[in-house]
Parts: sequence; structure tokens; C-alpha cells
Amino acid sequence: MRLTVYSDYALRLMMYLALNGERLSTISEIADAYDISKAHLMKITHELGLKGFIETVRGRQGGMRLARDASKIGIGDIVRASEPDFAIVPCLEEGAGRVCAIQPACVLKRALAAAAAAFLDVLDGYTLADLTRPSVPLRNLLALPDLPSTTA
Repeated sequence: MRLTVYSDYALRLMMYLALNGERLSTISEIADAYDISKAHLMKITHELGLKGFIETVRGRQGGMRLARDASKIGIGDIVRASEPDFAIVPCLEEGAGRVCAIQPACVLKRALAAAAAAFLDVLDGYTLADLTRPSVPLRNLLALPDLPSTTA
């Protein structure tokens, strides 16, 4: 299995937002932190907003943040939302007719479908919060400012 660059960037964007807590983040700062394309991030941000993963705030002081707690966002859900499909061979594509001479008796198709399902099952065992622990080294690598202390 191989994820698209789109999914890779979507996961990185979501991790950045999780690490930044309630603070608003901008596309520019995320693109700079990961040294990736702002244009790609704009498209991903729009899609993740439409799908309810992030909320965006317009205006000069605007930005984005997670729409819900990182512990409530499954990695499998993000990947499903960002990948076009999981047909790792043409015969697994939705609505595919007969694409191979052995298709009517093929066990390989079942094995590959099971492998794709297992891949997603593993991702379903992780949340965004899981991916951002330990947060201090990740925050340092991304040059994120310290979060406000929650102790009084």
C-alpha cells in the first residue's frame, strides 16, 4: 500500500493542529514548518474543513484548528477522507468489470482486499492524539511555541 502525497500532507497538517492546541494555525506556518507546498495545503485545508475535521476562521487574525479533540479523530478516518480509493489492483475498483482472465476464480483479489482492510483496521487503532505523543520533541522539531500552562 502507498498513500498519496495528499494523504501524507493531510496527516501532517492534522498533527500540526493537534500539537498547536486551541491556537489558530495558518497555512503559511504549516507549509514552512514542513517545507511543503502552500497550494497543496490550501486544497487539503478546504477539504478537511468540509469534512468536519478542522474549523477555519476567516480574516486577518484567522487560521484553523481541529474541530474536535485529537483523541476523537481516528487516523483511519483521515486516511479514508483523503484517499480516492483503496483499490490496489484494477479488479478491486468499484464497478470494475472483468479486467483479468482469471478474475472469476481469483483468490488474489480476495487476499488483496483483505490486506487493504487490515491496513485500515490498523490505522483505526490510532487517534491523532496517539500520533502526537510525545508532544515536546515534535513541537521542538516544528518550532512550535510552548502551549499555555493549564495548571493554576
